[in-house]
Amino acid sequence: MEMKRLTPVVGVIGALLGVAGLVAYSLAPERLWLVTLTEGLAVICFIVFFVGHLETLKTFSARRSTRLGVNSALMALLFAGILVIVNVLAARHSTRWDLSETQNFTLAPQTHRVLRSLNREVKITVFSQDRSAGFMTYRDLLDSYRHHSHYIKIEHVDPDRSPGVARQYGVSRLDTAVLESGPRTTRVTAPSEAELTSALIRVSKDAKKRVLFLEGHGERSVSDEERGGFSLAKEAMTNQGYDVGTVVLLLETAVPEDTSVLVIAGPRRPITPEEKDRLSRYISGGGRLLLLLDPESQAELDDLLLQWGVKAGRGVLVDLQDRLALGDFTALMVRTFTEHEITHDFNFAVLFPVSRHLAFDEEKGKNWEFVPLARTSARSWAEMDLQGRVVRYDANVDVQGPLPLAAALTPKKDSKDQQDQEEAKQRAAIVIVGNSAFASNAYINFPGNTDFLLHALGWLAEERELISITPKEPAFRPFIPNPAQERTLLYVQVLLLPLLTFVWGMVIWRKRRRL
Repeated sequence: MEMKRLTPVVGVIGALLGVAGLVAYSLAPERLWLVTLTEGLAVICFIVFFVGHLETLKTFSARRSTRLGVNSALMALLFAGILVIVNVLAARHSTRWDLSETQNFTLAPQTHRVLRSLNREVKITVFSQDRSAGFMTYRDLLDSYRHHSHYIKIEHVDPDRSPGVARQYGVSRLDTAVLESGPRTTRVTAPSEAELTSALIRVSKDAKKRVLFLEGHGERSVSDEERGGFSLAKEAMTNQGYDVGTVVLLLETAVPEDTSVLVIAGPRRPITPEEKDRLSRYISGGGRLLLLLDPESQAELDDLLLQWGVKAGRGVLVDLQDRLALGDFTALMVRTFTEHEITHDFNFAVLFPVSRHLAFDEEKGKNWEFVPLARTSARSWAEMDLQGRVVRYDANVDVQGPLPLAAALTPKKDSKDQQDQEEAKQRAAIVIVGNSAFASNAYINFPGNTDFLLHALGWLAEERELISITPKEPAFRPFIPNPAQERTLLYVQVLLLPLLTFVWGMVIWRKRRRL
């Protein structure tokens, strides 16, 4: 009897010991022995309490209300367990759906590839405020970045509340993001996916690939900001993490060894035999070349191209189907691309104004693999005479399409010994485009032109993470019809719809007149 009076006290002591153990663990988790001792004594007290009230427990458990209460408690525990399991699975295997009209929260393929290729931590510090214009854009974009890579670490800083941090980073304006990875640091001042992804590429690389533009023959200049210059192309390359410079081969004995890609952009004057010899040795040593060759060029590169089996076709390409609507017949809107790393998943048309076609001599280029990248339509040809305003195909002079106007070349691998030798050194690669104006300031911002240029550079520089569609912006994308689509719209809007309206009106008028 005395024992039954003491058991409630023992139960209270057990509860107090249990709570004390939890408090001890939260305050001093390193003292595990104390927590174990406290919780062990609590368990012993509870056992003594239940043994002392065994008969009472039997009577209590036999009641109908007890059984119903236990069932309810078990159902609640089961439901709580299901919720815990679902939340754990959702946290580890989360899926997101972007239901916005402009797919504002869907990252571009290039961004996905860059995030997957990250192998070290990148810290992004955003200096912004809740009420600033770019705060929401930064937050939504960076949440998507962090969702796809655990290497992305994000910190939001209010410059007004933490002026010391802003001074430490040298930030003096709102909506600035500073990216840090190892010894490299860069910053962006516009909350856009294009800017963030470009900065991510730059900061995650230890070394930059060097792209050199040949000068001295009237080529398009990367410092020229006029319509025909390449200043915007240089800016796009710099944003992709390239080190862009120039070289004059007349002053060099060879192409610099640290050159990742050599670009010859629309030469207009002859390239000397000495320079061609240096270019040939550069390619033989595993060099990478991007050659943009316009029609009627005076560069005199035919003998150099023939070493690789390539012939630059004469005349200017004309296309009655794939061309810019209301534009000249030579303003090609190329939509046909072949399966290659450069053009994989390419879904934008590229505007090539005034281009020439390319041909391949299998006998001369038996050691090279020639892959066309872009072709004109079947309703195209190489026009040899553009003196008059009327363009007409002449089977005796012109070359019937479809015709390739861009191609990639790589040396063939004929034997295992040759494969082993090529693996020991960089394998040569060439991309030739029968047009240079597509990358000029006047056309570089046309949908597809920037992508095509950067794809080619990415493949040549072996920057596989850059061979993807450039990060998209929530910008207006106009529908640009080809001539056939333009005529169809004209017939439907100007002729068919008014005619249907007139006929329907006449039918209604006759019905009413009979009433």
